[in-house]
Amino acid sequence: MKKSVKILCVLVVLATMVLPTSALTKQNQPVTFSKQSKEIYNSRIGCNLITPVNSSDFDPLDENIIVTVTINEIRALQRIDARPNPNFYIKVKINDKEFMSDVWQNMKYVENPNWSASCMVPKDREFVNITIELWSKNSSGPDQIYDISPKSGTTAEGRRVQLIYSIATGIWWGDDYLGDPSGYGRLNGCDNGTIYQNDKDAEMLFKISQNDFDGDGFPYWLEVNMYNTSPLINNRGEDNDKDGVPIEWEYTFGVAHYTNQNGSGYYLIYDPNKSENHKTLDPDKDGLTNWEEYKTSQWGSDPFRQDIFIEIDQMAVGPLGQGGLVPVEAYDVLRTSYAKHNIYWHIDDGRLGGGEIIPFKATLDQNDTSNWYWNYFMHGDANNWRRGVFRWCIVAYDYTFFKGYTFSSRVGNSRAVDCFFLSSKFHEFRSNIFVLLDGLARGTFTRKMARVWVYAGAIMHETGHTLNIRAPGVDDRKSVWPWQVNFWKYAAYKSCMNYRYIYRGVVDYSDGSRGGTDYNDWGNLDLTYFNPH
Repeated sequence: MKKSVKILCVLVVLATMVLPTSALTKQNQPVTFSKQSKEIYNSRIGCNLITPVNSSDFDPLDENIIVTVTINEIRALQRIDARPNPNFYIKVKINDKEFMSDVWQNMKYVENPNWSASCMVPKDREFVNITIELWSKNSSGPDQIYDISPKSGTTAEGRRVQLIYSIATGIWWGDDYLGDPSGYGRLNGCDNGTIYQNDKDAEMLFKISQNDFDGDGFPYWLEVNMYNTSPLINNRGEDNDKDGVPIEWEYTFGVAHYTNQNGSGYYLIYDPNKSENHKTLDPDKDGLTNWEEYKTSQWGSDPFRQDIFIEIDQMAVGPLGQGGLVPVEAYDVLRTSYAKHNIYWHIDDGRLGGGEIIPFKATLDQNDTSNWYWNYFMHGDANNWRRGVFRWCIVAYDYTFFKGYTFSSRVGNSRAVDCFFLSSKFHEFRSNIFVLLDGLARGTFTRKMARVWVYAGAIMHETGHTLNIRAPGVDDRKSVWPWQVNFWKYAAYKSCMNYRYIYRGVVDYSDGSRGGTDYNDWGNLDLTYFNPH
């Protein structure tokens, strides 16, 4: 009862003294408290820096401020020791309080850790110090620390992540920040240049948040001083500037911290009260506009880090067991390859809720792929927003002349290099016939893992064509076997785009570092190449 009375009193005081006259409506001019903030114009970024000064209470509506660190996903990008899969656990420190998770036993990928750490912090201190560490439990020796930091070094100091979190704005910076190469709320141990070194690199997705009175995720100080919204009303879903993107997306990717010789503060990259042309903006040059990044935000896209989306529609296995479905484990191999280079790979698969399972047909004819594209990908809608966002892969049993190929879609007058076909008949055959021969290169000799590597290599190869990889040695049919003329000529081009390596464990593009006829696939990708035109 006493708490309810206290909250009611706070609301009355705010409505009559602190907030504008109409507390439940938006105001035409920003609210500025001279005791809480100051504006600094910085010519380098051409915007107003809003800087909080000392405050006795950054959120007068809530009795306590509780900061929470939530871990959403963990992935090993390299093997850490002799075991194929680590025993992950996490250490998080919020100010001076340390938290430790349970151990996830024998798991290289922990997709839903369902773990968080929460701590009450002072209401009069804006900054909260947070550290995150990823460890592997070792029963026969000392525990090992994985590298999730952009810093160099093999010690715990070099591999832990250190962050500063602001309770005024709800954003953070340090070893992770908005606009960094790996993406906001994503950590990548390869960011220190150790992609091809055994540096115990890992990937982690996380979020930092705090409680707020109206539950919209926007801290009190930010609402009053930067957004001109009411801290008494949940504003999620609003689009006051009518630019097609709601306020919560513009908050997540639109508030940034900046420091220069004049001081530090916050500025708005995207202002929820000022219309931006999100349907044309593409700051990370991945072929997805901000509006499309918003539409795909449920999959974790980031407008400042490149994303690749693929829908895979697959033909059902035949009545006599003909063909097969892509092993789900192949998706993990693919995502890891792209993740090391800070390209986030997303899959929409018929078994995972998005793609379609197509009725079995023994042999395709030339009209099948275009018909399936229209029916299963476009769903009969010429304006389907997924075109130009998702690449489309069709896995069907047999096409007489091709084992796999990339082709263009046509809708109306627009064309896009956004489709590829894989024959399940051939790739199942390849998985069976060369288990030992290919296994020597891969280091695995089971049919299960052969299927994983064969399908992963094929998908990455065909995706490469939609990325406009045109290196010498791509698709060269005379470089497959040692007795062929170009086998040794393109040996240095160790890429899945080279037929010599496509099925032999090289689920990777080349970086051009091997000399000779090698080519830097990664440095020449064009993620916009698949866009309709």
